Amino acid sequence: MGRITSMVFGAAFALGTVSTSGFAWAADARHYSFGYDQPHTTGYGVGADLFAAKLSELSHGTMLIDQFPGAQLGQEPQMLQKIRTGDIDFIFSASANAATISPQSGVLSIHYLFRSEQHLVKAIADPALVAAVRDMFAETVKDAHLLTVLTLGLRHLYGKKEVHGIADVKNLKIRVQATPTEDAMFPAYGAQTVHMPFGSVYTSLQTGVVDMAENGVNVYDTNKHYEVAPIMSLTGHEANANLLWISGKLWDSLTPEQKGWVEAAATEVATKEPTAAIELEHKSQAKLEKMGVKFVTDVDKAGFIKAAEPLQDKIAADLGPNATKILQICRSIQ
Repeated sequence: MGRITSMVFGAAFALGTVSTSGFAWAADARHYSFGYDQPHTTGYGVGADLFAAKLSELSHGTMLIDQFPGAQLGQEPQMLQKIRTGDIDFIFSASANAATISPQSGVLSIHYLFRSEQHLVKAIADPALVAAVRDMFAETVKDAHLLTVLTLGLRHLYGKKEVHGIADVKNLKIRVQATPTEDAMFPAYGAQTVHMPFGSVYTSLQTGVVDMAENGVNVYDTNKHYEVAPIMSLTGHEANANLLWISGKLWDSLTPEQKGWVEAAATEVATKEPTAAIELEHKSQAKLEKMGVKFVTDVDKAGFIKAAEPLQDKIAADLGPNATKILQICRSIQ
């Protein structure tokens, strides 16, 4: 962590936040932990860097972020508990993992809710959607405060076989995120769902415990899952909808001015991270294709969509009124 901390200090100096009163500034500075379970080279790293730089700038170097990528502070379900106890100050989590503390969060995992990368980027930044997601968590989660929504792109299937249509996943064991949404969607395609921590996916693909997994291209790349699952089929079935959290304990301790700085830094993430994340997706695909990884780009999505669409309203209704509202907002965004 020394390198990342020194980067924060260096950024502060570059921004001119330290002058002749540098010693006083250093004495007043406070460091905050920021955990996420993916490598720094993913969209999570992009978002954390944006947040850290903006918060340091606005706070004149008094609020500094120490990043803990790669699940150093635990996998997302563990960090979601630690954020509520105040043991971590900030985290990123997938909305699917947030369903462990607020089941209605599973609405953002509904398949084919987001029609394309362009639709996803536009929806994630839509103020009405962000407000609805904030309201949902404000009503259903104690001791943690949602700041904003971001994304790591669309999720796709990968394994050792090509998927050209829905028939190709019948009876396959697919590792999915542990939400009721996933457990309803994948069986509708004829697949079997398997739950496990993200850190176990590589070995499970390698040993055949699962036939396939699903995630974004950049996550697939940076975690080297292509080594044991060399074919990715671009199903685009689901979004990596992600969340930026602050612990309730920290949030309640901040002054109104500090809260404003934190919210402005979160807006910086919401504004810039989604587009950057999609760029990372494309760069990873180009890199992996040069390495010989197979991408199935002509997936016939019609069968998947036909199976998924009748479940969308029912899943949202079963989850609750906030979920239904979020579903309708996503559909209304063109």
